[in-house]
Amino acid sequence: MSRKKNKQTRKKSINEQGAVQNPNHNKIAAKKAAVIGNKKRGNLHLLTILISAVLLAGGAFYYFSNTGKESSDLTSQISSDVRVSQITYPVSLFEDGKARHYEYKKENITIKYFILKSSDGIIRAAFDACDVCWPAGKGYYQDGDVVVCRNCGRRFPSVRVNEVKGGCNPAPLNRNIENGKVVIKTNDILDGKQYFNFSGKV
Repeated sequence: MSRKKNKQTRKKSINEQGAVQNPNHNKIAAKKAAVIGNKKRGNLHLLTILISAVLLAGGAFYYFSNTGKESSDLTSQISSDVRVSQITYPVSLFEDGKARHYEYKKENITIKYFILKSSDGIIRAAFDACDVCWPAGKGYYQDGDVVVCRNCGRRFPSVRVNEVKGGCNPAPLNRNIENGKVVIKTNDILDGKQYFNFSGKV
């Protein structure tokens, strides 16, 4: 009987010690801890990425909502309260061939125009209106190498901008290239107010 008891006591003692000191058990516990730690770090990393994406999206929305209404083209506003005789833009701004839309405000009229570098390498400018569709006040958008009337859908190659006038062609706007800058006189911009006066008073 005493031998059985001693065996059982030794087994119990060994089992208790093994539960604490079993090296395999310790390795498994360490692996579990490492996996849980990696998961927590992974979740933290994912959360950081999501927060950064939300902040970037918010910043982009704020920027574009304050710079203009165009979805594919930048729109900048210029107030006539600043007494200037001409407006200049760096030639390098148009190297990508994308049309950039601008607005010039004079009293209660906002005159819209755009500038682009056409496929033949020439920088061109035109009012964002034409002799036919201007009462609709919709202007043009760019589709590859053409500009398209938002009102009637007619398409005009970029090389015709500032060259052809009348009909539904974008009304030409005078511009010059001087010392690496596109120069447009404010008086030339004001000549286009007829296309943006929707009150019936010129």
